[in-house]
Amino acid sequence: MAGRRQASKHGLVVLCLLLASLVACGGRPAADSARTDVQRVLDRRAAAVLDRDRAAIARTGAADWWSDLSAVPLASWSYRVTAVHRGGSTATADAELRYQVEGYDSAPVTVARTLDLSLDASDHWYVVRERPAEKAPQQLWDQGPVTVVRGRHSMVLGVGQSGEKLHSFADLADRAVPAVSDAWGTGWSRHVVVLVPASLDGMAGLLGSPASSYRGIAAVTTGETGAPAHAPADRIIVNPDAYALLGILGRQVVLTHETTHVATRTATTAATPLWLSEGYADWVGYRDTGRTPAEAAPELAEAVSAHRVPRDLPSDADFGFSGSASGLARSYEGGWMACRMIANRWGEAKLNAFYRAVGAHEKRPGAVEEALAKVLDTDLADFTGEWRDYLRAEFG
Repeated sequence: MAGRRQASKHGLVVLCLLLASLVACGGRPAADSARTDVQRVLDRRAAAVLDRDRAAIARTGAADWWSDLSAVPLASWSYRVTAVHRGGSTATADAELRYQVEGYDSAPVTVARTLDLSLDASDHWYVVRERPAEKAPQQLWDQGPVTVVRGRHSMVLGVGQSGEKLHSFADLADRAVPAVSDAWGTGWSRHVVVLVPASLDGMAGLLGSPASSYRGIAAVTTGETGAPAHAPADRIIVNPDAYALLGILGRQVVLTHETTHVATRTATTAATPLWLSEGYADWVGYRDTGRTPAEAAPELAEAVSAHRVPRDLPSDADFGFSGSASGLARSYEGGWMACRMIANRWGEAKLNAFYRAVGAHEKRPGAVEEALAKVLDTDLADFTGEWRDYLRAEFG
């Protein structure tokens, strides 16, 4: 019995030596150990960011990026390591960064990040570089030092823009928020975050898409449609190249349009067609401008005047950026005219009720038809016919 116990101990020692590079004897795999150690470093890094302590950040690794982020007011900042790929004294970590802009985000925004790490002389991990994960969008501070301007109802964050330019966006947003509340109601956050990168390329980086997808698009709104009220706040992302080509009224209409998307996010779902969501946002944008249909919808006006009246309401595919600019314009204008017709003939309260009813449907098929019947007491064929007649009356 004693001999067998001794042999058993010898075998255990050999086994531990054989697996030493992979498993600590009686402990956990080395990869798990590295992941735990990296998580610990990133926890310290996150705490230093919230404490705004550059020296403490530097003790966890590279700190040059802090000067780009430092102006952004943060309510939370944390990392969750999802994987560590180790190669000797270096490693690459995949992580989720969760953060909130103080006073604006009701829940954390989550983005995928990649961190390069190395072991120091004391065999402790430190961060060499942090960057967006592959195919993940950039954050504004990835593009340079962020400048922050606060409005009454807005916060504008910019890179490569003057304070004067950022204040002009805050003024636009501050006018947009009350205008949207007057049309839609006050049951939303009633404030917006506007991101103004240095160029179209910067906008594309924030959206994780090619710049060609947004050339000529003045702004877009990001956010999860149909999300609950506590979902992360939307971001209005400006294309400064296209925005510079707009007049004063055009700039205000665009910001009000995008702010409408923020307000209607919880009522906008997969059941909502783009002609309704984009048309409604344009309706709010133009609501108090005094612009006539011919002035606000020139492409559609030209088509109708030439007896090319659309047969159907715009499809989602008609809103794709890959088509012609005039075709895209007609799609937006057609959706706007449909919402304008509802507001004029059934009333603004009915338009809002119709929008909410469509979004409340479980799925796209039947959503518009059911809302037309319940809210407007009509059907799709009659509604489409009335819309076509309305176009002829306004543009013919």
